[in-house]
Amino acid sequence: MKRILLIIVAIAAVWALRTGLYVVDETQQVIITRFGEAIGEAVTEPGLHMTIPFVHKTTYFQKNLLEWDGDPGQIPTQDKTFIWVDVFARWRIVEPLLFFEKVNNETSAHKKLDDIIDAAVRNLVTSNNLRETVRSTNRTLRSSEDLENRPVAGAARDTADTGGVEITEVDSLVEENSTEKVIDLGRAQMAIEIAKQAQPKLEEFGIELVDVRFKRINYVEKVLKNVYKRMIAERKQIAERFRSEGRGEAQRIAGEKEKELKRIYSGAYEKAQVIKGEADAEAAKIYAAAYNRDPEFYSFIKTMDLYKESFDSTSSAVFSTKSDFLKYLKDYSGRK
Repeated sequence: MKRILLIIVAIAAVWALRTGLYVVDETQQVIITRFGEAIGEAVTEPGLHMTIPFVHKTTYFQKNLLEWDGDPGQIPTQDKTFIWVDVFARWRIVEPLLFFEKVNNETSAHKKLDDIIDAAVRNLVTSNNLRETVRSTNRTLRSSEDLENRPVAGAARDTADTGGVEITEVDSLVEENSTEKVIDLGRAQMAIEIAKQAQPKLEEFGIELVDVRFKRINYVEKVLKNVYKRMIAERKQIAERFRSEGRGEAQRIAGEKEKELKRIYSGAYEKAQVIKGEADAEAAKIYAAAYNRDPEFYSFIKTMDLYKESFDSTSSAVFSTKSDFLKYLKDYSGRK
């Protein structure tokens, strides 16, 4: 019996020792509670710690950065343009004891963040024009002539001044109100202002809001359809300009072709006439040489050719016997 009692006492001691020890790593901080109430300050030093078993309870909280991802919402800007805004934030627990007493857990903390950050986002967006929400710099906007290399369907992607976070902007978001190219605040500064507005309200819960970023900005569906129609009309206008320029270029090329053909024809005709003239001169030279060698024979041959061209079996004519044209026929007896 005594042995059994010793075993029970030993087991109880081991259990008490085990439940009275807890470990805190580098990313954790611990609140010690007694019957549901916190006692002392939070344990933030990493290592092995001891507490009273069965009386004290340990509650762990993260020390490193935590992420909050808000739900997308429809918000009107100051210039009455409805847009979908989606933001996210990073936060951490800096006063675990206050956090435990006011919020108790991360789920409740997310609800507080939803209410406070969403209100700050809505306040900033409704207080500024659309261009302030979608632009971060005063860089010169591209004109319509530069848009042919941009995607036609959907959205243009811009990660400037967003820390690598994707921001979706419909093409026309940055193109409308082209005469108002100067921004006073800008998207990046708006995110900072949202964090500044929300931080004082979160301090009473022991929460530090590290930063807030815009994840996505886009038109609502009804406005988006009108934007797409305007984009389509703009692309058609650009396409018609290209077609007009193409037709003009085609006419210019056709004119150059006709001009070149006429130049080639003229050069060929000139060359042909030169060759023909040289051939006629050579022929005349040959004829003259032959005529000078035997003028009588040359006259006879030419006269025979003329007879052949002038008469046939059906021809009849009356000539004087004194005609030089018939001088080679005067002694012709008709014999074969």
